[in-house]
Order: sequence, then C-alpha cells, then structure tokens
Amino acid sequence: MSIEDRKAFLLRIDPKLWAQLEAWAASELRSVNGQIEFLLRQAVQQRRKSRPGAGPRDEPDHEA
Repeated sequence: MSIEDRKAFLLRIDPKLWAQLEAWAASELRSVNGQIEFLLRQAVQQRRKSRPGAGPRDEPDHEA
C-alpha cells in the first residue's frame, strides 16, 4: 500500500501517552504513526479471532 492510498486523520492524544508511544516505537524501530497502525492492526486481528463467524466486512484488505 502506498502513502497515497492511506487515510490521513487528526488524532488528539495526551502528551504522556504520546511520550510512551514514542519511546515504544523507537524501541521497535518504528515511527509513532507506524506503531499506532501496528497496534490497531493487532487489535483488529484479536477482535476478529474472538468473534467466531465474523463476516467479510470485518476482514481488512491486507495483512501487516
């Protein structure tokens, strides 16, 4: 997926949480944006696994 294919949006976040995400992302060699996207993908995958019979609308277009 190219940068142009991604949806941009504004996210307001607590500065302390931002600092924690920034440190976590750095420890895993990711940008904060990349870390947030990684965490969201994990959450979606876990939710899908916990909901047997989830329909195709719950499926992402691609896997990370």
